[in-house]
Amino acid sequence: MYRRGRICHHACMRTVFEAVGGNDGLRRLAEAWHRRVMADEVVAHAFSHGFHPQHVERLSAYWAEALGGPTMYSNSYGDETVVVKMHSGNGEHDEMDRRAIACFDQALADVGLAKDSALRQVLHDYFAWATTTTMAQYPKSVKDVPNGLRIPLWSWDGLQT
Repeated sequence: MYRRGRICHHACMRTVFEAVGGNDGLRRLAEAWHRRVMADEVVAHAFSHGFHPQHVERLSAYWAEALGGPTMYSNSYGDETVVVKMHSGNGEHDEMDRRAIACFDQALADVGLAKDSALRQVLHDYFAWATTTTMAQYPKSVKDVPNGLRIPLWSWDGLQT
C-alpha cells in the first residue's frame, strides 16, 4: 500500500509510536531492555553508579517523544541536552554500545515486537542510530555538549530533519 509515494506501514498509522503500542508498548519495551542490560556484564557497568528510580518511565517517555508520541519527556524532564549529557564524558565504549543494541533487539522479541519485520527494523535502526551517534557524540567531556538540543524525531523513513 502506498501513500504519497512512500510505503504505508501498519494500515497507514501516522507514527512509529502508534505502531509500537503507544506509551504502554514503550513502557513494556523499556522494562524489557532495562532487564536485559542489567543482566549483561558489560552494559550493566553503565549503571554501576546507580540510576534514577524512575529510569524506565523516563526512558519510555523519551522514546515516545522521539518516535512521534507526546512531548512528555521534554515537558517534564528536560531537552536533548540533558539526555546527551547523561551519556557523555565516559570515553568511547563501542563494545558496550554493540551489546546495548543487542539487548534492545532481544527486548523487542521479549515483548513481541520482533514479529513485525518493518516495525522491528525501524526500532532497531532508531536505537542503533541513537546509541552510536547522538549518545556517543561527546565521549571526552560533558562540557562539550551544547545547550538547547532538541530530541531527534524518528519516523518510518528514519531521522526527520
